[in-house]
Order: sequence, then C-alpha cells, then structure tokens
Amino acid sequence: MTRRAVVVGTGHYLPERVVPNAEFSTMLDTSDEWIVSRSGIERRHFAAEGEFTSHLAIHAARAALANAGLDPSQIDAVVVATSTPDMTFPAVATQVQAGLGMTRGFAFDVQAVCAGFVFALANANGMIMSGQADRVLVIGAETFSRIMDWTDRSTCVLFGDGAGAVVLEAQAGTGSADDRGILSTDLNSDGRYGDLLYVDGGVSTSGTAGCLRMQGREVFRHAVEKLAATATAALARAGLAASDVDWVVPHQANLRIIRGTAQKLGLPLERVVITVQDHGNTSAASIPLALSVAASEGRFRQGDLLVCEAIGGGLSWGAVVLRW
Repeated sequence: MTRRAVVVGTGHYLPERVVPNAEFSTMLDTSDEWIVSRSGIERRHFAAEGEFTSHLAIHAARAALANAGLDPSQIDAVVVATSTPDMTFPAVATQVQAGLGMTRGFAFDVQAVCAGFVFALANANGMIMSGQADRVLVIGAETFSRIMDWTDRSTCVLFGDGAGAVVLEAQAGTGSADDRGILSTDLNSDGRYGDLLYVDGGVSTSGTAGCLRMQGREVFRHAVEKLAATATAALARAGLAASDVDWVVPHQANLRIIRGTAQKLGLPLERVVITVQDHGNTSAASIPLALSVAASEGRFRQGDLLVCEAIGGGLSWGAVVLRW
C-alpha cells in the first residue's frame, strides 16, 4: 500500500473591499485599458484596516474544513504559505491553529513567495507519506497591499489580498499514476536571481517591512520557461505527460505568463483555470484560491489530473501533479 495525500476539502476567502482598475487612475498615470492589456487583471481585493493575513487564513481554513466535513480537532498539522505575516513571529500558522481552537498537532509557515503554496503542498505531502500526519490543512494567505509602493504603477496595480486552503488526507493508493492525491512534486530555486523580485526591507536590514520591487520583463522571461519546465518535470516523475493533463491550475500572476506557459505545454486555455482577472496576483494565495473557485464551480471531476505550478521571488519555482 502507498499512502497518498488526497485533497478532501477546499475553501477561500477574499476581503470585502473590491478595487477596480479605474481606482488607480485617480492617483497614477494609468488606466483600466493599460492594466488589462499588460496583465489581464480587472480588479482585486484589499484587506480592511485591522484585517490581517491570519484573519484571511482562518476564514479560508474554516471554509475548507466545512467543505471536507471535518472538525479542527481532526487536523494534525497546519502549514501556511505567506510572505506577509502579521508579525515577525509567531508563525501565522500558529495563529490559525489558535483561531480554529486547535489544541493539538503542530503548525508552521513556509516562505517561498508566489511559489509558497507549491512548496507547502510538497512539505505536507512528505509528512503524510512518511506517516508524520494523517490530515494536513495547507493554506496560502497574503496581504500584499501592505508592501506596495503606491507610486510605482508597474507593481502596485498587479497585487491583491486573499487566502485559499486545502485539506489533505492520507488515503491508501496502489502506487500507480491512477491513484487519487498528490502523485509528484518538483521544487527549484536559484538565488542568483534574487534581485529580480524582492522586498527592500527586513528585520536584519532596514528594520522595516519595505516595499516590493520587481524587474517585470526579466521575471516574465524566466517565468514562462521555468513554469513549463517544472510542470514537465513533475509530470515525468509521475510517469505522465502534458497530454494526460485535464487541468492546469497556475499561479495567477499575469495572463500573458499563463497563456505563454499553456502554449509551451501544448495545452489549450480551456484546460487552464484562470482567476487573475478577479483577484490579481495574490502570491502564495493564488493557486489555492483558484483551486477553491474552480472546485466550487464544479469544474473538477473525481479522477481529473491537475498540475499546479508557480514561480516567485528567490527565484523559487515548482509544480505539483495531483489527481482529484
């Protein structure tokens, strides 16, 4: 018997405030047409004053648990992917644990920026396969609106706040690619490209949160190539090919990147989950948000093969192949 980490529940949460592109034209030299043509983004959500990353994560966690029909007491571990924690420490995951009323198990954060949820899934999968945990709550949650430079139109129009969550449960499999659950993962990073996407602050440098900085053209150039490569590598590890894929659930950074990656994989856009128009780039929250939205719309059928892939600062990138 092979232990597999199977998705048994999904959930998401978006702050109430919706910010359309037109709002930026009142303070920047930009327009709805300019933003849509370069990113595909039409609107995004911003957290309210006093609404923190942990709050978003808790809402998404409760939705995923309800969808799975589980109680927090049945969860062994909480893993939160975020680059915008409430505080330097404790981890957002422990705040989620407390917010859910959990008094057992363990919780920790993963920081791989936009690739964070993929890295968190890989960690949770390893814990389930090793027997460390039977059920893991994996969350991506961000409040990127708190690290924006509102004078930089090349970045501040791209990002939004939100959270998404999945519940992974250990189930018996045969060890074949026909099993439900996570079939393979592929993780990568290359610190030589750290200056392409970073935040210019931190505890041991400036002592401030800092603001996001990005070399957009260079990130785009790396993104399409590396996302297609990591998806192909993850599929190969599972003994599968792009032609076997039913759905790609990509990091929702930019519609042009999503289209370019799908084209490189030889997959039609009809088989790609796209939510970037409604949420913007929510970093580590974007894949679980897209998963939850698509699942709630009934797009996935049991047995469908999904590929989740993302790239973020570091540079860090990776993919997860799972059967629904």
